[in-house]
Amino acid sequence: MELIANINDAVNGFVWGLPMLVLLVGTGILMTVLTGFFQVTHIGHWFSNTLGGIFKNKHITAHTPGHDRQISQFQSLCTALAATIGTGNIAGVAAALATGGPGAIFWMWIVAFFGMMTNYSENVLGIYYRRKNSEGEWCGGAMYYLKEGLGGKKGCKEIGAVLAVLFSIFCVLASFGIGNMSQINSIAVNLNSVFKIPAVATGIVLMGVSSLVIVGGLKRIANVTEKLVPFMAVLYVIGCIVIVIANIGEIPAAFTAIIKGAFGLRAVGGGIVGSGVSMALTWGMKRGVFSNEAGLGSSVMVHSASNVREPVKQGMWGIFEVFADTIVVCTLTALAVLCSGVMNLETGEMISSAEKTALVAEAFEGTLGRFGGWFIAIAITLFAFSTVLGWSIYGSKAFEYLFGTRAVLVYKMVFVIFIVFGATMDLTLAWDLSDTFNGLMAMPNLIGVIVLSGTVMKITRNYVDRKIKGKDVKPMFSAIPEIQEEQEKRTDDGI
Repeated sequence: MELIANINDAVNGFVWGLPMLVLLVGTGILMTVLTGFFQVTHIGHWFSNTLGGIFKNKHITAHTPGHDRQISQFQSLCTALAATIGTGNIAGVAAALATGGPGAIFWMWIVAFFGMMTNYSENVLGIYYRRKNSEGEWCGGAMYYLKEGLGGKKGCKEIGAVLAVLFSIFCVLASFGIGNMSQINSIAVNLNSVFKIPAVATGIVLMGVSSLVIVGGLKRIANVTEKLVPFMAVLYVIGCIVIVIANIGEIPAAFTAIIKGAFGLRAVGGGIVGSGVSMALTWGMKRGVFSNEAGLGSSVMVHSASNVREPVKQGMWGIFEVFADTIVVCTLTALAVLCSGVMNLETGEMISSAEKTALVAEAFEGTLGRFGGWFIAIAITLFAFSTVLGWSIYGSKAFEYLFGTRAVLVYKMVFVIFIVFGATMDLTLAWDLSDTFNGLMAMPNLIGVIVLSGTVMKITRNYVDRKIKGKDVKPMFSAIPEIQEEQEKRTDDGI
């Protein structure tokens, strides 16, 4: 066991070292430049077609008929957010603050800004290269654009196929770690700490509830997440806002600490903290990537199941996903902690000895008393459980790619059984291993995005010319001729 841990530490250090983080952010910068800074230059357009569209376009939230295996754009967003808004938004932000200081939040914002276009590009490619399985359900993701897109390049057929298989294997393995046992363990530990509920009882109950949802398939999970995610996100956001308002006088100091910490301008012992910049940069980037998962190629698998026909429209939901996860939820968590007095905003040093979720709980308890601890325990339960639902989709899609549609039920049954193990096991090694597999997922995915960056640029320009500039050009809906023809025949119904 110790040997495995040592090997994993070495691999994890390589996978999530500075070169990998540079690759992740570099891909976002590349896609931002190639799309003309789409997240800024067309901010009104993508915002009105995502959050704004929920209130004015019925097609965004409309459910497909029972026999139709597609899900709505809003359901795809909620299912993706179910997986991305998780314990990382609480424990991850706290860890970044404790280790990298307030400046880590600034670099988390930078990662999110460019990550918007990485996630956008993944979704565009996911829709463009997707296909339907034997049950009429859309299947898309990194494995498909690696095999069909990268594999379609001259001399790249074999490498595209190999990378697609590797991505799928890493995804399945990661789904049991970061997408299942680690999340369930966080729930069990917190419920036991706050409400004294036995871990085994938590595991059995969650296994029963999860089986009712997960075994029911994508549409049932989507039906649950479209109700659960908005509720839990709004509830948590309101809670953070209450803490911030209660300490409103500390907001200027909090933002000052974030900016100064990002560039090492904090004075400690009469000098400037040189190494602080490196720590803030590294931890801000790492936590930002783990929080919104842009570049991992995970959420594209559920976005590809949407009933949308325009690749760019689903890409815009990818932009909003990163915005909601990091710019909104992570920032509010950070402000709640920084304004609560658990950290010295002048020096960036921790006053509290608490770590991870306990640090956030302490921040809430300082304002709300014992109720603050209860609130965080409930938030972690909702966040972590929704992550389990979202990652069950990712793992099942990767498993389906490897072994076929009929084999997916086997994966779902094993996935549900592992929930009990997650509640009762010491998962330190499992969490480290899942971090490693998560990073290994990103490598083939980023290779595919970079190689196919020209395709993303063409699809984006095509959409802008047609939908924004009003030009009469042939749309780019799919790389597969028969699907392209099918989508062209559909009426322009807002999707």
